[in-house]
Amino acid sequence: MDPLPWLDTHRALLLGALGVAMSVATTIHVLAIPRLPRSAASWLAVIWLSPFVGPIVYVLLGINRIVRKGRSLRSPLPDDPPGGEGVTSHALLAHLGEASHLAGLAAAADRLVARPLLAGNRFEPLVDGDQAYPAMLEAIAAARRSIALESYIFDADRVGGRFVDALAAARARGVEVRVLIDAAGARYHRPPADRLLRRAGVPCARFLPIRRAFPRYWNLRNHRKVLVIDGEVGFTGGMNVRVHHWLGEAPADPTRDLHFRIEGPVVAQLLEVVADDWAFATGEVLDGDRWYPPLAARGKVLARAIPEGPDDDSDPLPWTILTALSVARRRVCVVTPYFLPDPPLVAGLDAAALRGVTVDVVIPARTNFRFVDAAVRGGLWQLLDRGVRIWRTPPPFDHTKLLTVDGAWSLIGSTNWDPRSLRLNFELDVEAYDPTLTARLDALVDARIATARRYTRDEHDTRGRARRLLDGAANVLQPYL
Repeated sequence: MDPLPWLDTHRALLLGALGVAMSVATTIHVLAIPRLPRSAASWLAVIWLSPFVGPIVYVLLGINRIVRKGRSLRSPLPDDPPGGEGVTSHALLAHLGEASHLAGLAAAADRLVARPLLAGNRFEPLVDGDQAYPAMLEAIAAARRSIALESYIFDADRVGGRFVDALAAARARGVEVRVLIDAAGARYHRPPADRLLRRAGVPCARFLPIRRAFPRYWNLRNHRKVLVIDGEVGFTGGMNVRVHHWLGEAPADPTRDLHFRIEGPVVAQLLEVVADDWAFATGEVLDGDRWYPPLAARGKVLARAIPEGPDDDSDPLPWTILTALSVARRRVCVVTPYFLPDPPLVAGLDAAALRGVTVDVVIPARTNFRFVDAAVRGGLWQLLDRGVRIWRTPPPFDHTKLLTVDGAWSLIGSTNWDPRSLRLNFELDVEAYDPTLTARLDALVDARIATARRYTRDEHDTRGRARRLLDGAANVLQPYL
């Protein structure tokens, strides 16, 4: 019997059966893996409303296949936690003074983060690349033993070129140098910086290389920005290595930002994260006094590094932010370039405002993604109705990431308030307990607000019909942005 006529006759039935089988198989996987109901429902809708395409999209983008081999390759650190033992509750309360209610936040972070809160740190805010890049280049030039640098974007432009030259010079004088660049971020500029670094003899690697067969890896990016010099001086914040942030260089796309120079025991925690990422990417373990020297107290700030990534289902950073919002009594300040909070964070901000806490959210009037701007506007009503104050800053685009609570607690680092940062990327933030530091940061926030325009419910309601339609459609896609 010739099977071809039979196949021709039943082709539609066979294709339908195959489509159902694919949808059923992927549905079983969605339901078997612990997820937020909203995420699971979204994937089920994609799978069943888009036969064949939906299951394929889920297989490519919806399954987290990263099992951090870095856990097995991680540097064999001393038995004691990096940076030493954590502060006592008595010392914490004494340091916080009138903000002693924030001790509950520290207790929650103790349970969420496998790192102790460390005393004796010094933080220096660096505004824009104009302050940050000269400080970083000076530190690289002064390095004696080791340099560890990781960045989401490292452009070989007229600013990145200075970093390439400085790192190559450090390598030439015998300093151990390691540079890790995210594979997606490395594609922002041609020629890529890692090619120039390798030519100069600087050990360099890409985090999670992107292959055409694995487009899902476009989502799981290393968004961290960290530089550690001699294991003693750290830099972290929101700045990549590119000319956009150095406003004095008159870049075509000027971008404001905030970075920090950090000294003290918490620097060991920063290096620990970078070393883990380097081991994951290369298999090389960074260990010994050259990388982890003894660290003395340099200031009065209590601090702790909080890494976040898709390989950690405990979500330490979102839970830390929610706890901070829940304990706030006076004021909360949020500065972020992309403001697409998920429902729990929206509820946390609203609840704080309803309790009488002053909640200021500072966002750019226009980002570098028009569709994201529309999605942001589409969701602001949730906060305007509850009394959250929304401030929109004029150009240049503000890429700053900052959260402060009650003038005594700060969260700085690489994380944006959007699903990509909070769920899909590898991020690094640092929480800091110190009234003096937070007062400086609140002053920076107030300076931003002084140049901003408040976005009101009246303005929101008077948008044109086409704008409301576009904003609403974009906001529906918020979980995927």
